[in-house]
Amino acid sequence: MPRDNSRSAANRGGPVTRRGVLRTVAGGALVAGSAVAGATATTDGGFPPNGTTRFGDEVTLGAGSVRPFTTETPAGEPRYHGVDFDREVLTGTLPSAADLAADRTGDDSEYVDKYGQSGRALEVHHRESLEFFVPFPDAEATPFTFLGLNWNPEGHAGARGAWAAPHFDIHFHMLGTDTVDAIEGPDFAPYDDIPGARIPAGYERSPPAAADERYVTDMGEHLAPSDAPEVPGNPAAFTNTLIQGFVSADSEPELAFVEPMLTREFLRDFEGTARYEVPQPAIYPHGKQHPTAYSVRADPAGDTVAVAIQEFESV
Repeated sequence: MPRDNSRSAANRGGPVTRRGVLRTVAGGALVAGSAVAGATATTDGGFPPNGTTRFGDEVTLGAGSVRPFTTETPAGEPRYHGVDFDREVLTGTLPSAADLAADRTGDDSEYVDKYGQSGRALEVHHRESLEFFVPFPDAEATPFTFLGLNWNPEGHAGARGAWAAPHFDIHFHMLGTDTVDAIEGPDFAPYDDIPGARIPAGYERSPPAAADERYVTDMGEHLAPSDAPEVPGNPAAFTNTLIQGFVSADSEPELAFVEPMLTREFLRDFEGTARYEVPQPAIYPHGKQHPTAYSVRADPAGDTVAVAIQEFESV
């Protein structure tokens, strides 16, 4: 059964107007939602930080493990929500689309529970996918509830083939698992327009011709940055793009997830640290702290690669 880790409406609060402007991250320039030249790379080690990090349930993917984590300061201020990949996950053998299709349709299935250690095989975006729902250790000052991780061995549909490369979808969800688990698609979104003030700066909905594909199973509606180099139809340029998404809340569109979407090749070969901007809306669906950046970090000591949202600011 789905485990509901939703926050109450009182805790999430109603729409909130943005309080201030984005800061530049110390030690590195911030760049827009898609990863382009200009991201600062360093060779920081020891991530996530020892002592102030709590890990969620570990899941198995290929030859290694993946763990969600939350890092706070000693005073309880949020520093990171993230996901930590064993390097073996990125360099070893992962389930192929044929493996997942056979498992999904066969009698002796291994990938049957998105809440379990092995995940669930399902069809998403018209492609085979292996999906995990794993709660984040709670941070009361942020709205983030759980990690929705998808391994897409043949990518997925959208933007005229822009995201066809094998990649990971890393959803940082702000709603409960019960709400997200009930989403079925692809279909029309259960609302019409999204007010411009609620859309992160520089993001666009898919074109009207694709409106019947906007609402995706176990996710919601995905908006992409207009300057993503792979959009439309340039899949060779796709390495690391930040998607942001909406879910219907009482028939109104609500910003509900932040989603770094990264190719396996990008993560497999990654070294050092890179930070990127998380573009902001003018009106937020909560009154908590929201991330203004995300990062990809390799930890040589742990032989891991982490993807984390960070630089939280009150809204």
